[in-house]
Amino acid sequence: MWLRRHVFPGVVPQPHISIVLGQVVLVTRDKKSRINAHIIGKRHNMTGFAAALMTGLVGCALLLASVKSPAAAVRLTNSPPYTNQITGGAKSFRLNQTVDATTLHKKVLVGYQGWFRAAGDGDARWDHWNRDWLTPPRTNKLDWITFEMWPDVSDYSNKYPVAGFTCPGGAPAYLFSAQDRSTVDLHFDWMQEYGIDGVVVQRFVIQTPPDNIQSWKTNVLLHVRAAANRTGRVFMIEYDMSGANTNTLFSQLTNDWIYLVDNLHITQDPRYLHHNGKPVLMIFGFYPERFSGTALPRQIIAWFKTNATYGVTLIGSGWWDWRASATGDWTNVYRSFHGYCPWNTGNYYNAGTTKFASTAYWAQDLAAATNAGMFYLPQVYPGFSWDNLKHLPPGTSKIPRLGGDFLWKQFTAVANLGVDMCYVGMFDEVDEGTAIFKVSNTPPGQGYFVTYEGRPADWYLRLTAEGTKVISGEHPNSQSIPISP
Repeated sequence: MWLRRHVFPGVVPQPHISIVLGQVVLVTRDKKSRINAHIIGKRHNMTGFAAALMTGLVGCALLLASVKSPAAAVRLTNSPPYTNQITGGAKSFRLNQTVDATTLHKKVLVGYQGWFRAAGDGDARWDHWNRDWLTPPRTNKLDWITFEMWPDVSDYSNKYPVAGFTCPGGAPAYLFSAQDRSTVDLHFDWMQEYGIDGVVVQRFVIQTPPDNIQSWKTNVLLHVRAAANRTGRVFMIEYDMSGANTNTLFSQLTNDWIYLVDNLHITQDPRYLHHNGKPVLMIFGFYPERFSGTALPRQIIAWFKTNATYGVTLIGSGWWDWRASATGDWTNVYRSFHGYCPWNTGNYYNAGTTKFASTAYWAQDLAAATNAGMFYLPQVYPGFSWDNLKHLPPGTSKIPRLGGDFLWKQFTAVANLGVDMCYVGMFDEVDEGTAIFKVSNTPPGQGYFVTYEGRPADWYLRLTAEGTKVISGEHPNSQSIPISP
């Protein structure tokens, strides 16, 4: 989640600034006087003025980290999944087609946080909408708001009012909850309608036993499972190791995966994504500074790759500069997965005064991955902003979307590699301004919110569908966006 300027000796393909994402839980200073973040979400080290920007948030973050979900707040259900019947009326090129769940090839997947809650969804929480998750966003405490984009809730059957916030014209403003099954159903309806293949469901190690038991997060996973079956989409899980205690990390990861496989039978679901005959699992957080040596990451990788009962097609994710800057045994660790996905959100270069995502290193990455016997999964993002989350003046952290051109250039770069798979981060991430789902262009005026710059609310759903056509080879590559708003 830190803003960090990387300075590397030797050749750097493009000038860049990296922002790696997440939410602070604890900040410490290591022996090299670097300030490190233990977080819920994507993160890296921070140095310099970024540390100063974050210092004021630490107390609040520590408070949030101690909040536990009531054990009985949500009753988990594990009913049989829906059939693969696809409803009519979709507008996409995949009309009435069930997405192939046997391979990663010809797939564009979107990250799915599913971490937003609202009072009235079975609890009184406002997770990820407000700095204090036990209270709603308030007009007299705008500095406590943590989200950057106001979702367009016009299609939602269940909406949750936010007192004091009004839309232009005076109508009450509403938010959504992912704990509400109808919300997840709607999101998957959009994926089916626009032609998006499926999701990578985020699952945070720090929220699994013994650190925390957040049963409602598993409930969201079950909503995803049911919705994927109903709409013919695919889903897979990504563990995020950010902030996890390395003393218990291995047992937390393996025990939770065993639980999902044995108790929820998640990998037996016909919509769970497989590749090369095994269920696909991604694990994020492979940064050298998070570990004291390589023994633990090697242990994690070996177990998930070789276990006879619980083995997977394993995708590692983390440092985007894994190929050029890893040293020692880490050079081998990064080449020991089945596939690698470099987390690229926030990594950009300047062309004059315009920011574009850094992608020039992908070709060399692909060659290195191929030489190591791995596949390569590029990660793209539509833009970025987290001023509310970080207490920054409006516009400080914004990476403009350029009307969609910022994202489209990344899709064309993936296609130019000859790679037929891609990860879009993210579907619903409004905290960090990377969402592609429907966002309001007319948010409440009581706070600062980033919009789609006048583009339709569904513009990035459509762009992602078009990118899918290009990357899967169904449409020719185009250097300019091939559709109109």
